[in-house]
Amino acid sequence: MQGLHLTADLLDCRCDAPWLVDADMLGAACVAHAEAAGLQVVGQLFHAFPATPEGPGGVTATVLLAESHLCVHTWPEQRGVTIDVYVCNFGADHSAKARALMAALEALFVPGHAQRNALQRGEIGAVVA
Repeated sequence: MQGLHLTADLLDCRCDAPWLVDADMLGAACVAHAEAAGLQVVGQLFHAFPATPEGPGGVTATVLLAESHLCVHTWPEQRGVTIDVYVCNFGADHSAKARALMAALEALFVPGHAQRNALQRGEIGAVVA
């Protein structure tokens, strides 16, 4: 269960509006960037939420990877995005691939501000009580 879990909270995104509201467009980009990073896509689900009085609905793009997962959630009314990339490093170290995927997705949204986190998860050979 050892792996790298990256998260990014992006604010003031200056990307073109469709990246925040078009589930199919965003989903296709997520798949393409995951594959370009050298990760293996094994499933996907993209969902657009309905508009609210505050503005257009956001989207969620979830990509299941052989190495683990990628999730992107958008809030167009706030020009905000959260990204979650987790890769298991049991058979090989996929950390560089996860970082490349995160960087490519961040660049897509052109954030004015970003809060990034990295968490090393699990230890090979560790005993969990």
